[in-house]
Amino acid sequence: MKKQTVVVIGLGYVGLPLAVRAKERGYNVIGIDLDKKKIDLINNQISPIEDSYLSKNLPKFPINATRDIKKIKKADIVLICVPTPVDKSFNPNLEYVRSACVMAVTNLKKGALVVLESTVNPGVSEEVVKPIFEEQNLKVGKNVFIAHCPERINPGDPKWDITNIPRVVGAFCDKGLKKAITFYESIVDGEIHPMKHIREAEACKIVENSFRDINIAFVNELAKSFDALHIDIKDVIDGASTKPFGFMPHYPSCGIGGHCIPVDPYYLIKRAKQAGFDHKFLRTSRKINNSMPEYTVESLRDKLNSIKMPINGTNIGLLGIAYKANVDDDRESPYYNIIKLLTKNGAKVHSFDPHIKEKSSVKTLTTLLKKSEALILVTDHGEFDIIDGKLLKEHDIKIIIDGKNILDKQDMKKNGIIYKGIGR
Repeated sequence: MKKQTVVVIGLGYVGLPLAVRAKERGYNVIGIDLDKKKIDLINNQISPIEDSYLSKNLPKFPINATRDIKKIKKADIVLICVPTPVDKSFNPNLEYVRSACVMAVTNLKKGALVVLESTVNPGVSEEVVKPIFEEQNLKVGKNVFIAHCPERINPGDPKWDITNIPRVVGAFCDKGLKKAITFYESIVDGEIHPMKHIREAEACKIVENSFRDINIAFVNELAKSFDALHIDIKDVIDGASTKPFGFMPHYPSCGIGGHCIPVDPYYLIKRAKQAGFDHKFLRTSRKINNSMPEYTVESLRDKLNSIKMPINGTNIGLLGIAYKANVDDDRESPYYNIIKLLTKNGAKVHSFDPHIKEKSSVKTLTTLLKKSEALILVTDHGEFDIIDGKLLKEHDIKIIIDGKNILDKQDMKKNGIIYKGIGR
């Protein structure tokens, strides 16, 4: 196994760490991506992604990145790590998966193992992936082996990364399953759990993220309720968390972002609908979570109205663009809906994200504070830990909406800053 060649299609947040890890464990590794800028950076041992594992290991274990899909001919193992987004109507977009499969099948040597890492709804491997290979006269389980090992990453997590997160694997046949398990056991220090059917492996990832989406929707709805009841939801959740069993804390915010939670439930919703089942619970959760950017902007409007300031024409500063703390990933970030709503209402919007400076409208936090009359904290980056009531008072900031509930509410009030959290 150590002398085999691994080709990774898609060098993003999933594929690139996986490629470097395979190289670290002794494989010959080739990365395929269509982004020339990204390829040039990788071939110069510079990570295009803000990731501590990559920063440390890409220079030590460099991979060969290329746009040449003919390099797939060398592969013993092909890993498909392409995006599976949804469109504006929340319909799953599998074009990247189809395209990657076509790249693989037209350049594949017989007997190779192909693993789909991209998150998909149950049935995609059977209904979309397998037919692409069979149309090229490749018999799955005989001269090509197809497996699914849904990606699991948690960007910014100092403990869990590509090296140690347990994985689940499903395949079309026992031989393919064994090949996939052998490969993942060679690169991952965590448990590799075999699934009885490839459809079960697909379902695992959807369930994992739908579980989180549902629980976050519950606390987001509680936040709205507790606002009306004048109860601080953070205090309540902290109190409930003292129960040592049967409770798992989730916290409300100005919105959910990232490549998983705001997307994956739609894959199950749409696929189940085709089979005649209506996921009412999932649809409701998605509706609640999608409403949080609007709720955040309305909270700002209410506080502005309380001091007779209109949102129209007011300078609003947005702290953060990324969807979560200490990463440079802005996919599905609530920032974009928040800025859209503010602009629609005539606000003068300024933004700063220390991890995504190229998309920020100002270059420093100090500049943002000087330009702003009110703030919305969108992302809880560590660089924003210095924000307190005294700092905001010095810059004549009148209002702050704490979209992540990380600021000291009492400190803000003590310094005369109008504070509003999400449910507090």
